[in-house]
Amino acid sequence: MSASKRLAAEKAIEYVEDGMIVGIGTGSTVAHFIDALARIKRRIKGTVSSSEQSSERLRQHGIEVLDLNQTGPLSLYVDGADECDPRKCLIKGGGGALTREKIIAEASRHFICIIDPSKQVPVLGRFPLPVEVIPMARSLVAREILALTGGQPVWRDGTITDNGNLILDIHHLDILDPVAMERELNQIPGIVSVGLFARRAADTVIVGGEPPKLL
Repeated sequence: MSASKRLAAEKAIEYVEDGMIVGIGTGSTVAHFIDALARIKRRIKGTVSSSEQSSERLRQHGIEVLDLNQTGPLSLYVDGADECDPRKCLIKGGGGALTREKIIAEASRHFICIIDPSKQVPVLGRFPLPVEVIPMARSLVAREILALTGGQPVWRDGTITDNGNLILDIHHLDILDPVAMERELNQIPGIVSVGLFARRAADTVIVGGEPPKLL
């Protein structure tokens, strides 16, 4: 699938305009986008990054990483996804960067999601839904999630987010109403962010292939 990821990333470069500050996501598909962005880095003002991993790759290419508090609203955000449904609602957070990804998506006028064809699903939930939680609330949140959704929360042991928090992955879900589930989970005390991007779904989805497909 590496070729499909690269093709999706190359297509997304077409949306980068001169003078932009570009929001950058996290993951293997985004790594291809960063590498492609390096070729035109002199055309942009800089980037806002969703993870230390992406920031390091950007800096290796000599691309400036800026603070969202200083940049204000962004014109463009490019990120991948673990799943994408026909409404362009997403599951994200397999790499643990869901909170910062959600912040940048909210700050951006145009959110482009780049994926390979395997990430397209009719209903979200085959990929376990990541939830970032405050450490002291891990067990409480797991019990509340089980009661609310019937899904099985599993602690992603050994993973600490860039924000110093933990990840619970919720297995065995069929997410028929992503907007409602995102809203309900966000009401549980101790949850920092939910890996459902439904209220703020992608504006454009690029599915890698020959040629890439736009959703």
